[in-house]
Amino acid sequence: MITARDDRRRTFETVPAGAAAVSWWGRAWVSALEEVSGDPARLARGRGYATDGHVDAVTVTPGRIVAYVRGSRPRPYRTELTLPAFADAEWGELLEDVAADPATLGALLEREVPQSLAGTVLPGAGELVPHCSCPDFGRPPCKHAAALCYRAARLLDEDPFVLLLLRGRGERELLEDLTRRNAAHAAREQPDTAPDFPAVAARGALVRTVLPPLPAPLAAPAAAGLPPAYPADPAAPDPLALDQLASDAAARALALLTTGEDPIAGLSLWHDAVRLASAHPTAGLTGAARTLYRDLARATGRTTTDLARAAAAWRQGGRPALAALEEAWDPPAGPFDRARPALLAAAQGAFRPERNRLTAHTRQLRLGRDALWYAYESRPGDDDWWPTGRPSSDPVTALRG
Repeated sequence: MITARDDRRRTFETVPAGAAAVSWWGRAWVSALEEVSGDPARLARGRGYATDGHVDAVTVTPGRIVAYVRGSRPRPYRTELTLPAFADAEWGELLEDVAADPATLGALLEREVPQSLAGTVLPGAGELVPHCSCPDFGRPPCKHAAALCYRAARLLDEDPFVLLLLRGRGERELLEDLTRRNAAHAAREQPDTAPDFPAVAARGALVRTVLPPLPAPLAAPAAAGLPPAYPADPAAPDPLALDQLASDAAARALALLTTGEDPIAGLSLWHDAVRLASAHPTAGLTGAARTLYRDLARATGRTTTDLARAAAAWRQGGRPALAALEEAWDPPAGPFDRARPALLAAAQGAFRPERNRLTAHTRQLRLGRDALWYAYESRPGDDDWWPTGRPSSDPVTALRG
C-alpha cells in the first residue's frame, strides 16, 4: 500500500535527454530562474553541464528538488532548488477549481499543465530559489544550480505531476482527491427529486405474461436494385469494380433474404470468378465487360475462352452445370440404356456413349451427378463443345432446348 508519505518523494535516476525544455510549462520553469540571473555565461555553462550529463539522480519532495552535480572537482556538489509548497487551504481551493472544470481536469489527466493553472502552480517572481554547496559566492544561480534547473525542466516536460509534487502533493493522493471531488460535483448537478415511477407489487412483477406475436416480415423485393453510377475519377477506385461489387452484394443479400442461403458459400476462387462472369453474356460484350473477363481470367490463371465457356455453363445450371462441364465420370448403365433408345425414337439420331457423355456429330449430352442431362454443341469437325439450352431429366427435352 502506498502512503501519502511514500507518494511525496520521487527519485529519477535518468532524465530525458536534451537540455532545452519542450513544453510551455517547462520553458516557463526555466524562465523563472533565468530572470533572477545576472550572468548569461553561467547559464550557458549550466546548459552545457545538463547536456553533458553532469547532473546525477534527481530527487523531488514537497518544496524541494535536489541532485548532486559534478563540476571541475572530484567531489560533486549538493545542489537544490526550493519552491514554496501550498498550504492545505490553498490545495483545497485549487482542487475544487480543477474538479469543477472538465477541461482543466481533462488536461491534467492527459499529463499537461492546464493554462488555467499556469499562474497558480508555476513559479512566480522570486519563488524558485537555488542553493549549492560549491564555493561560487556570486549572484545565484551558479552553473550547478542552472544545470539542475535545465534537467528538472525536462522532467516537467514528461510529467507535470512533478511540479505539483514540488507544490506539496503526490500524484496518487491528488488523483484520489480529484476523484472524490468530481463525484461530489456530479452528484450536486443531479436533480433534487427522482422521477415518480409507479410502484409495482412483487407478485405482479413476477407474473408470466404472453407477448404479442411479432409483425409479419415485409415482402422481399422482386429483384435486386441497381447500384448508383460511380464517377470515373482517376483518384477513385475503378468504377466498374465498384459497380460489380455493389451489384453482387445486392444479389447475395436478396438470395439470403429469400432462400436463407448464401449463393457463394464454399465456392473456390475459380468458381466465384465464373459466377461473376456469368452475369455478362459474351454475346455483345461491352468494353467494360471485356475488361472484367480479362481481369478475372488473369486472377485465376485461366484464359478468357476458358472463363467464357465456364460462365455459359453456370448460366445453364449453376454449380452442377459447371461440374458437368469440367468432370467426366462413369455413371451407372441405367440412364444410358434408357436415353439412347429414347433419342432414336424421337428421331434425334444415334448417339455414341463415352463415360457420362452421349455424342452425335455436333451435338452432345452430358449426364450430371444431379441426374440431369446437359446439352452441348460444337461446329462440324471441331471438338470445341459449348453448353446450350437448359438441363432436364429427359435427354430429348434437354437436347431440344
